[in-house]
Amino acid sequence: MSEPVNIHFLGAAGTVTGSKYLLELPQKKILVDCGMFQGLKELRELNWQQLPVEASAIDLVLLTHGHLDHCGFLPRLVNMGFTGEVWGTAPTLEITEIILRDSAKIQEEDAERANKEKYTKHNPAKPLYSTDDVDRTVTRFREKEEGAWIDLCEDVSVRFMYNGHILGATFIEIKAEEKQIVFSGDIGRQDDPVLKNPKKPQKADLLILESTYGNRSHTDENTRQKLENVINETVQKNGTVIIPSFAVERAQLLMYMLWQLHVEGSLPSNLPVILDTPMGANVLEVFRKHHKWHKLSEKDCEAMCRRVQIVQSFKETWEIIDDPSPKIVIAGSGMVTGGRVLSYLKKYISLPLTTVLFAGYQALGTRGRSLLDGASESKFFGKYHSVKARIEILQGLSGHADQEELLNWISDLEKKPETTFLVHGEPHSLENLKKKLNSELGIKSIIPALFEIFEV
Repeated sequence: MSEPVNIHFLGAAGTVTGSKYLLELPQKKILVDCGMFQGLKELRELNWQQLPVEASAIDLVLLTHGHLDHCGFLPRLVNMGFTGEVWGTAPTLEITEIILRDSAKIQEEDAERANKEKYTKHNPAKPLYSTDDVDRTVTRFREKEEGAWIDLCEDVSVRFMYNGHILGATFIEIKAEEKQIVFSGDIGRQDDPVLKNPKKPQKADLLILESTYGNRSHTDENTRQKLENVINETVQKNGTVIIPSFAVERAQLLMYMLWQLHVEGSLPSNLPVILDTPMGANVLEVFRKHHKWHKLSEKDCEAMCRRVQIVQSFKETWEIIDDPSPKIVIAGSGMVTGGRVLSYLKKYISLPLTTVLFAGYQALGTRGRSLLDGASESKFFGKYHSVKARIEILQGLSGHADQEELLNWISDLEKKPETTFLVHGEPHSLENLKKKLNSELGIKSIIPALFEIFEV
């Protein structure tokens, strides 16, 4: 490029959360993803700090997909002075609005509860942003087609490319003069039961590559068989299976697998399957609307939905909680950081007949990770709760590519990238993938630190 280009790593650098990358081109300042930090307290506290760049100077936000750690900071960015547009595919923007409204509601409720029950150090506790802030944010959304180049300004164009992972997810290609810059976003799996295979980039002079599972291969565990076994073992003891689930894609995948087991007669025919996540129910409607983004036929989608009881109110939640009979409950949030699942765990986590079955990655510092690591108690709603429930995880349900799939994703590049940055991974994943890229493909890569700036 004739003039220098800077990239600022404002999130997901040395960690898997808070994805934000500011690309400073001579013509435009583009923020790719605008995620909220989750997990460890020192990371969550970053959400309350000012960015090391002026929000008002950012011209445009491009979203790879609608997960909270990629879009959840948007209302905060608007409050900081951002006045530009937010681009993404139609499913991504629809899911992002659902995610943001749910996030704001949870924050408002948590702040209200903390103030009422006085278990906060802040006086008063406040949400990071409100539903009114979300209202102002979504007016900036602009839907863009997948697979088509969009001219942004002279010598700069952008393209969103199907990437699996969740509904609407893409990687983002940016042409700036003669160079092509690729932001991987989160890369999906090969042969996912619900989503199509990710497309692959053909050219990348500069590559920003996610590394969530950069240090391992996904297990060969028979996920459906384990799901069947865990449920039947729990139900035979008159216990309840609680599945903390990400509302986007994972909840729908679980519904699909449970419906398949039901059709096969592998589960008790009268066993209730309950979806208690308002956000998950809303995302299900996005699935019904955007059939070209997934594999399910309209007929299968409707049959799957009929098998599941979708909770409509918090009153219904408490009726289900008070019913001691065996059941399967899919409830948000996936890492037990908030949401309806906490109401269920308040009663059920101390019962040995209960099984808590995780369905995806659990970040450091989350309650989910603590439970998987064998915690004997868990703190929520300002109190410690004894953990007597059986804790399990379905390893095969990850929505992230593993190491082999990451290497396969870049296998069609016409030449090695001039610069590769590894992001969105914990330190051991980043280091392992860096060594693998260097030894097998001869690709030299950089692991940026949080808030580090590179001229490329």
